[in-house]
Amino acid sequence: MKAFNTFNAELRRNLLILFTAGLLFWSSTAAFLPTLPLYIQDVGGSKQEIGIVMGSFAIGLLLFRPMLGKLADQRGRKLVLLIGLTVAAIAPFGYLAFTSIPILFFLRIFHGISIAAFTTGYSALVADLAPVAIRGEIISYMSLTAPVGLAIGPALGGYLQDSFGYSPLFLFTAAVAVIGLLCASQVINPPVITQPQSERQHIDFWQILVSPRVRVPALVMLLVGSSVGAVHVFVSLFIKSTEVNFNGGWFFTVAAISSFAIRVFAGKASDRFGRGLFITFGIAAYSLACALLWQANSTNAFLISAIAEGCGGGTMISMIVTMMADRSLPQERGQVFAICMAGFDLGIAIAAPIFGYVSEFVGYRNMFGYSAALTFLALLIFLTLSNKNLTSSLRFALGRGEDAFSLNNVDVS
Repeated sequence: MKAFNTFNAELRRNLLILFTAGLLFWSSTAAFLPTLPLYIQDVGGSKQEIGIVMGSFAIGLLLFRPMLGKLADQRGRKLVLLIGLTVAAIAPFGYLAFTSIPILFFLRIFHGISIAAFTTGYSALVADLAPVAIRGEIISYMSLTAPVGLAIGPALGGYLQDSFGYSPLFLFTAAVAVIGLLCASQVINPPVITQPQSERQHIDFWQILVSPRVRVPALVMLLVGSSVGAVHVFVSLFIKSTEVNFNGGWFFTVAAISSFAIRVFAGKASDRFGRGLFITFGIAAYSLACALLWQANSTNAFLISAIAEGCGGGTMISMIVTMMADRSLPQERGQVFAICMAGFDLGIAIAAPIFGYVSEFVGYRNMFGYSAALTFLALLIFLTLSNKNLTSSLRFALGRGEDAFSLNNVDVS
């Protein structure tokens, strides 16, 4: 944390407020991970309906993230942060009021706006504030809000649900989001960088989407997102079906602790060794996590899988965010982050209904075998296509070469 000592008081204050708001947001959101699939099941949802309702969360992400990214570039990051926390505070009251599967489907779409807004505004703002020389270190430290929230939220959510029922759980998550909203309102919004009309073609949505600096990371995020979606939606139900004495909430808690531990040093190391090596490691860890779930029959197997899952989340996602910060201009950064993360959103959106359908025929266990294959495909794509040619891609992905698309090395236009 020595990097923070070089910042002035206002910047440290901004980062501290952001970190607190992020921790509260992720704690509120993560409390639903082990409990909401069980809630849908308890109100009469089938395996496929559980997948459809849970997956609809990502529809909200997909529909709104691009426009929220543009809004973050045009109107500032703080506004988008506040939108995310406001939705996170409102959505739990919907779960409290409705048990109809169709209504829950649309409610989950609405709830998806929360992550679309918060993560886009948060990532862009942190990237704006972080000095280039220590960008990986700062982004990695600030991204610790996710694993800490994912450690606290599921365990506390599972406890509240087991001890008091669903209503106290939903009220608790709403209250936490409201506190986060109050914190985020104190962030000092940096000035919005605007462009002359003559330069705006360089940050056109479709040009960003099809450019190789964004297209390949977005595809990797799509494949990994489908795997992550399968794990997040179905792992609690799978553990319950095996009759192994292991609470599904603890899977997410262990994964979050693992994610926290690896982020502490991965970001700083990436400033020295490059982002590619850690992205490669993260994708491989996700593959291992799904392969272990495919074969899991004991508490130890689930624990090791959770550790691998956390290692994947602690390196791949934060390092891709850092890599995209390296590859983007400040005035387009919100859109670049939004487009790249939309790949992850789409993966989650299609994973839940597709894998829910697949699990009806092959069971949860074999379903995780298919998800392991998808993450392995993502690994092959990143190794071979992450830069301008095969050789430079391999060198970058293995930490032996620079990123050809970094603004230090190339004109992104």
